Amino acid sequence: MSPRWVPDPNVRKGRSVIHDLHAHLVFVTRDRRGPFTDEILTRCEEVMRNVCADFGAQLREFNGGTDHVHLLLHYAPQVRLSTLAGSLKGVSVRRLRQEYPEHIRKYLQGDHFWSPSYFAGSCGGAPLTVIEEYIENQKRSV
Repeated sequence: MSPRWVPDPNVRKGRSVIHDLHAHLVFVTRDRRGPFTDEILTRCEEVMRNVCADFGAQLREFNGGTDHVHLLLHYAPQVRLSTLAGSLKGVSVRRLRQEYPEHIRKYLQGDHFWSPSYFAGSCGGAPLTVIEEYIENQKRSV
């Protein structure tokens, strides 16, 4: 008798699609100045988890340093990654400015907090455990 097939928890089903999409995003602050403390990184993660949930995505891993954040996302094919990235950056800075106004104001360049560019990499070639371990082991250095 053959062993029963166990479904992969990463494979998700939609109405007309079965998918397993992951992306590694990196956002850096404008001019790589270091606004992040451990407290602010923790709050940034909470905000970004909520934004992902609003898009039907899942924030699998989050970490960062004084001037950047790494995210590992699990998302559906109908999610436009560039739109999600824009929302993650926009909502996070809006919340951080509301909650830490004096601190964040020191790191704004004009009205800008995040660099306008970002890194996005698909995570299909390397095993996800390697990417998760990489992000988990990033030094916060704060």
